[in-house]
Amino acid sequence: MRTLTTTEELAAFCDLAKDAPYVTLDTEFLRERTYYSKLCLIQMGLPGDGEAVLIDPIEGGEGLSLEPLYALFRNPDVVKVFHAARQDLEIFFHEGNVFPDPLFDTQVAAMVCGFGEQVGYETLVRKIVHAGVDKSSRFTDWSRRPLSEAQKTYALADVTHLRVIYEHLAAKLEKSGRTHWVSEELSVLTDPKTYIVEPDEAWRRVKTRTPSGKFLALVRELAKFREIHARDSNIPRNRVFKDDAMLELASTKPRDMKDLGKSRMLLREGRKGAIADGILAAIEAGLAADPESYPKPDLSRDKLQVNPALADLLRVLLKAKSESANVAQKLIATSAELDQIAAGQRDVPALRGWRAEVFGADALRLCDGGIALTASGTDVHIVDL
Repeated sequence: MRTLTTTEELAAFCDLAKDAPYVTLDTEFLRERTYYSKLCLIQMGLPGDGEAVLIDPIEGGEGLSLEPLYALFRNPDVVKVFHAARQDLEIFFHEGNVFPDPLFDTQVAAMVCGFGEQVGYETLVRKIVHAGVDKSSRFTDWSRRPLSEAQKTYALADVTHLRVIYEHLAAKLEKSGRTHWVSEELSVLTDPKTYIVEPDEAWRRVKTRTPSGKFLALVRELAKFREIHARDSNIPRNRVFKDDAMLELASTKPRDMKDLGKSRMLLREGRKGAIADGILAAIEAGLAADPESYPKPDLSRDKLQVNPALADLLRVLLKAKSESANVAQKLIATSAELDQIAAGQRDVPALRGWRAEVFGADALRLCDGGIALTASGTDVHIVDL
């Protein structure tokens, strides 16, 4: 197995890859100690029995530029194949401000092809390739060097088996006419908004049952400070302070270091230095906020006038449609979306695009009294009215 550690080696391999119909890719990274994922290894394979290589940015250091790989990402003639690509794409977006295009995600494709919800790579290897995956290196520290032969073998298996999986799923999608379904799903993965957290909006990720605008103003300022400090220091958010500590601070409203020292949930690092100063400044900003600027929680779901009987019927219809189309239920519609439809809302993802073909159109007919559902044994049938 070959490991590429120089720009010249990577450029030569990408020059071979540009003539291939597709390449398979995966990454190994660490994120436990940083805000941004630390890229440790890239695996790439050529079609069929073509070579698969490791690209090592740690060993390569400054002598390895990933620009030849990014140029391949921009090549519209080569499909870039990943499994569960979200975290990989986030890394490449932050590292190189680029998304692979065109992109194929075998996890999404497998859900469309009836392999269940959030199907794992090992499951696809077992069911499609009829092989096993060595799990011994799964929880390894990929930042440590040198890599063992076992680690390298494990890493390469993530792209060699992926070639067979891709060809199988792509053929199945082409035969069923569902290739565009996968393309619709992947548009979210290649949207920069998916990977950018705006500090002013970070409060929305904090779970709280308190609808008080004054309380949420404090949460907003604390979450904003945490996001900026974590990002600028490249440390995990929880290293600044955890959500439960944030909610405690928003409740107790410490005004000085003495008050801050009384916190039960704040880490030791949060009681001194820049973090402590930032917390006190955030509390002050939250208390001084104009009531007109208070955050407004999304209470629309709480106010939904859901017809429970209709919601239950929609769940039955979804199950029937999912089984008929052999597509994972959660990929078609979530439970929350079914409640929204049952409450009369129509701007719902389940009613658009390919989902409308599979489920949405009949869901609306059911809501409007145009169809009924009947059961025969374990089967559900649609009856036109």
